[in-house]
Amino acid sequence: MEKTKNIKLEKDSMKDETTLSNGSRIEAKDVKVWYDDFMAIKGIDMVIKPNTITAFIGPSGCGKSTFLRLFNRMNDYVEGFKMEGKIKINGDSIYKKKVNVEQLRKEIGMVFQKPNPFPKSIFENVAYGLKIQGIKDKKLIDERVEKALRQADLWEEVKDNLKKSALALSGGQQQRLCIARTLAVQPSILLMDEPTSALDPISTAKIEELIHHLKEEYTIIIVTHNMQQASRISDYTAFFYLGELIEYDKTRKIFTNPEKKQTENYITGRFG
Repeated sequence: MEKTKNIKLEKDSMKDETTLSNGSRIEAKDVKVWYDDFMAIKGIDMVIKPNTITAFIGPSGCGKSTFLRLFNRMNDYVEGFKMEGKIKINGDSIYKKKVNVEQLRKEIGMVFQKPNPFPKSIFENVAYGLKIQGIKDKKLIDERVEKALRQADLWEEVKDNLKKSALALSGGQQQRLCIARTLAVQPSILLMDEPTSALDPISTAKIEELIHHLKEEYTIIIVTHNMQQASRISDYTAFFYLGELIEYDKTRKIFTNPEKKQTENYITGRFG
């Protein structure tokens, strides 16, 4: 199903519109990040293709989550944060002064490590983003909620209990609900920061299968410590170490024939 829409990322500008159809292209050029005097990201260049799954791997504290959160400007909230370089979505710089950050975050959904459903009903969780956008058409909201729950492979499990508290769902169901909540506002990019690390193997397998299907409509980036997960679900893998991008290539090549010795050592468990 094709999804095409015009997105206005700049405030008070009718000229600078970006058309996003399905997944979006992401480009980072010489990106550096500091938290006060600490340099967390050291000059990274990367292009992420539309409708692909890219895994960020590396030991704790290597900068992969910091880099991920640059794409929806989540680091803006961190005290002492400073960035240099450029990040573009479909050719449009997202760190220009006039960028509408609220609109940007609708386009770039985020799923966190631990499920974080609101203390509301299943229906209200998914409808929440639509309502704060000012959408009042009940039929449209109902349609979007059902579509998002179907996309998250949760509809059949909850369709008869939409008024039930989301907090009564299992951990795996809660995480799929959070994915549905993100999908309801129709983003073009999904950022996932270790989305299965708090889940059991069966729930993890369901989320992985779901991610695989979602790439048809979205560009997906996942941070994971699980090497097997990265090799199973991603098209491309980026290995980070001490704030640097050591290697970035097709996942098959990274896991079978990496160019850098550091990558090979991490993949094989010799460090990290």
